[in-house]
Amino acid sequence: MSKEKISEKELETQEEVVEEEPSTEAEKAQDEKESEKDEKDLKIEELENELASAKDGLLRKAAELENVRKRVQRERVQLFEEAKAGALEDFMPIADDLLRTLKAAEESEIEDSFLEGVTLVAEKFKSVLEKHGVERIDATGVPFDVNLHDAMMKQPASDDDTGSDVVLQVLESGYKIGNRTIRHAKVIVSE
Repeated sequence: MSKEKISEKELETQEEVVEEEPSTEAEKAQDEKESEKDEKDLKIEELENELASAKDGLLRKAAELENVRKRVQRERVQLFEEAKAGALEDFMPIADDLLRTLKAAEESEIEDSFLEGVTLVAEKFKSVLEKHGVERIDATGVPFDVNLHDAMMKQPASDDDTGSDVVLQVLESGYKIGNRTIRHAKVIVSE
């Protein structure tokens, strides 16, 4: 009987060993599946990060391109306005000369047809300047503004009602386009 007991014990241990081996293989397979799953998850996460990074890069490039377009458009408009102001500035002395000619012609005896012709030219010149948004700065009795006027001298006002720093006389008219002063008016200011 002892042999039988020994052989039964051996059988049981062999069965346990046999049972343990498949469970070890199953665990190995399970571990391999989990590691493969982890690798796949890591790969997916890595690819998702790359995709997010690429999308972010594309959005940044698109925004940068839009900013460049806007800047170029602003610069183009600014360059056009500066060129326009520069060209119109060259015509300002001609406009002043026409006005001086009209004043001198009114005081002297000049033929009416000649005076009428010069007046028509001056009016046409004025309308062209207005068409381009040029405004004349020649008002008196207004407060002195450093953005519009150059004070050539200060003198006491002729009446006591006039306050300090008021334009008394315009020596040379100024011109502006919108808010931009092309040429400051040369003025005499009250003390």
